[in-house]
Amino acid sequence: MIALPLLLALAAVSPPVLTVFAAASLTDAFEELGELYRRKHGGGDVRFNFAGSQQLAAQLEHGAGADVFASADQRWMGHVQRLGLARERPVVFARNRLVVVLPRPNPGRIERLQDLAREGVKLVLAAEAVPAGQYSRETLGRLAGRPGFAPDYDRRVLANLVSEEENVKGVVAKVQLGEADAGLVYASDVSSEIAGRFRVLDIPEEANVVASYPIVALAASTHPEAARAFIELVRGPEGRSILAKHGLVPPPAAP
Repeated sequence: MIALPLLLALAAVSPPVLTVFAAASLTDAFEELGELYRRKHGGGDVRFNFAGSQQLAAQLEHGAGADVFASADQRWMGHVQRLGLARERPVVFARNRLVVVLPRPNPGRIERLQDLAREGVKLVLAAEAVPAGQYSRETLGRLAGRPGFAPDYDRRVLANLVSEEENVKGVVAKVQLGEADAGLVYASDVSSEIAGRFRVLDIPEEANVVASYPIVALAASTHPEAARAFIELVRGPEGRSILAKHGLVPPPAAP
């Protein structure tokens, strides 16, 4: 039988298990970053909770334990800060942009963005409380009245809304299953593994909303040093390379 002092000593040196709450659109990139973290930190484990940023913020507000929070927008990160749940000032580690995805068979016969306003098209978006949902509505509003787009373009497109999802992965799934003719998602959601199942319409840069992703170590973290190490990995050269591989755009490297 192992003596109690030895058990306590072994527990003291065991690598920490880090809990990271991250926006659903970060799933692929962060899972790869988690593997890299485990290799670089002696087997220290990372457990992820992927969901809509609004859901994650609500879980933290109600006492869920986590070490790191990565949001898909400043709104929900600001909410966490106002509650006093952030250990330090958040930093932006990635940016993203929106695209329109269509099922490869294209049952809605959508060839251009203007077709989204045609009566009878089935559109799916993230709910307005979800960062991607807010960005989508803002983008539609920016398109309205531009050359080639009717002044009420956004209203007509939203009249075709048949489903609102709790995160952007839900939008991707609905379009992939053929339950909608089109959806607005992040460019990073059209990964190389699934790109062949969709057609993609790009949104003009001047109308697109650039999503900023902030990350922070949480005040309640029981592993603050490990939390900072994970954030440094995300922001470092290897992390930036992984983010870019998955369609996210890291901000310019600090001089």
